[in-house]
Amino acid sequence: MKVLNTLRPGWDEKLYEKALTNELSKRNHRHDQQNSFGVTYEGESIGTLVPDLIVEDTVLVDANVVTDFTDAHIAQMIGYLGITGLKAGLLINFKYGTLRFKRAVR
Repeated sequence: MKVLNTLRPGWDEKLYEKALTNELSKRNHRHDQQNSFGVTYEGESIGTLVPDLIVEDTVLVDANVVTDFTDAHIAQMIGYLGITGLKAGLLINFKYGTLRFKRAVR
């Protein structure tokens, strides 16, 4: 909430992501930004997933600036969780003056 209250709405997702990493560091939370995970299909490498943030090796965080979360956002997050092996994800929407978020669990 501090990130949104400080920056206010209207910025690019990557600016909110960077501000989140700064705030997490100030609060002594372990986090990894832009880690790479290999994606395979039938045993063959087909590319790389690079999620925004992973906090405390537990929660995948995806910063967004969207009108509203859709089923596609949730499905994508569940896919990310499957690839990373994590069980919990948090979609955060910085588009409005009040913080909006959705949890996803696999």
